[in-house]
Amino acid sequence: MLQPDWPAPSGVFSLMTTREGGVSRPPWASFNLGDHVGDDPAHVAENRARLRRQLPAEPDWLRQVHGATVVEVGSGWVEADAAFTRQAGSVCAVLTADCLPVLFCDRAGSVVAAAHAGWRGLAGGVLEATVAAMRVPPGEVLAWMGAAIGPQAFEVGDEVRQAFIKQHPEAAVAFVSHPGAEPGKWLADIYQLARIRLNCAGVQAVYGGGRCTFNEADRFYSYRRDGVTGRMASLIWLA
Repeated sequence: MLQPDWPAPSGVFSLMTTREGGVSRPPWASFNLGDHVGDDPAHVAENRARLRRQLPAEPDWLRQVHGATVVEVGSGWVEADAAFTRQAGSVCAVLTADCLPVLFCDRAGSVVAAAHAGWRGLAGGVLEATVAAMRVPPGEVLAWMGAAIGPQAFEVGDEVRQAFIKQHPEAAVAFVSHPGAEPGKWLADIYQLARIRLNCAGVQAVYGGGRCTFNEADRFYSYRRDGVTGRMASLIWLA
């Protein structure tokens, strides 16, 4: 497990799982929490049961679609890429395997949220939508970025670069030309892109980043590296 290194207030609990500590067999070895990736359902159920013992309640597992919809935990809506709650004991959770997980809380410890930000969701405004759904001043929001594909491994086409620069010209600094690659390919820094968008939304207290799911194969799942692989969870809740 990764324990987020951020100054969350008392009563806010958060964690991110790694691929270690479960029962799934290759290529999902071993702590796969995704029930949609071809793994044995019994293995996924056991992994989720092991996680559940560390949580106050079963998470609301979302059906993520790389969009920008944000739902409240317990609302019954499941097709979304972010969730928030003000209810103690309710768990927000997102699954990732290269995409960026972002956890949120406010300084008063009154609301928490979790967002799944692949490049499409990030460009579509999922982080901004999550901050808006929390309904607190953005300057009171803290954000923590979990492990995602790093800037040395995240190759994208020019259409991705243009999608971000069109909205925020300063996002150009998050892209560098990829040495030896075909024209129109770039290496993107998803952490920097997220910081830019959060800062523009008024969130200045942004922590985490710097890990690489692609290059840290022993620790993290990576869809881009392996294709068939498991999913990690990033979770947050109020005591």
